[in-house]
Amino acid sequence: MKYKSCWWTIYKPGDYMETKLLLEVEKLALKKQKIFQQSHLRYILRSMLASMFIGFGVIVAFKTGNFFYLVESPFAYPMAALTFGAAIILIAFGGGDLFTGNTFYYTYAALRKRMKWSQVFKLLFYSYIGNILGAVLFALLIYSTGLFEAPASTTFLMTVVDHKLHAPVSQLFFRGILCNWLVCLAFFIPMAFKESGAKMFSMMLFVFCFFISGYEHSIANMCSFAIALVHQHPETVSFMAILRNLVPVTIGNLIGGEFMMGIMYYYANKPFLSEIEQNEE
Repeated sequence: MKYKSCWWTIYKPGDYMETKLLLEVEKLALKKQKIFQQSHLRYILRSMLASMFIGFGVIVAFKTGNFFYLVESPFAYPMAALTFGAAIILIAFGGGDLFTGNTFYYTYAALRKRMKWSQVFKLLFYSYIGNILGAVLFALLIYSTGLFEAPASTTFLMTVVDHKLHAPVSQLFFRGILCNWLVCLAFFIPMAFKESGAKMFSMMLFVFCFFISGYEHSIANMCSFAIALVHQHPETVSFMAILRNLVPVTIGNLIGGEFMMGIMYYYANKPFLSEIEQNEE
């Protein structure tokens, strides 16, 4: 129901779009928890699937960007950002459990007392491990194809990886926060759309925003680093350098998903959710 007032429109609390979407987030979190309770292995396999989908996005992004990078075109990074959106489409429609998105889902469900905090951190731990395993497996599969044997084919990838590994730790941390804030929104906002086309377009738009902005996504970084490691790479690409990147980025991603999304949305919509639930009763 709407009330007209001068030049703006006032909505009843229950009309807030994001409020009902949050109930879908809660259901999704509980579905993931049920999968974990039924089979830890199945949950890990789903997590591996998610990071391998990210791996496909990494490959197509850097393959595309490399063509432009080799001719010193300014379109190298924008084209990589545009094509990387394939990853989120694969995860959203192909299934999989991504650590970064789960930070939002599980935190929100815990705040709503639908899930225990101990379970939240256990689920996040297992999804992170699964994502690592998936990234490693995907890198080995790509290595086996021989598609990146020529050094020139990985020039753009190695340049971006080297830049990520040498960025200041404090900057990596804040880039991680902003990245997962956008990534969680990329999964959350499209829940409002019924048509698949609209969902895919909005998802790719959000992913383009985080990629082109230079933010840091822990799972995408895992895949990029793993692919770089199994191919001919500079000495600067090492396990210690990778750890130096992943630790602050992962913590930043956690804060971006748990605080900027889970906690903020919970407290901003708490009274409206109560009203919806009362009306449904």
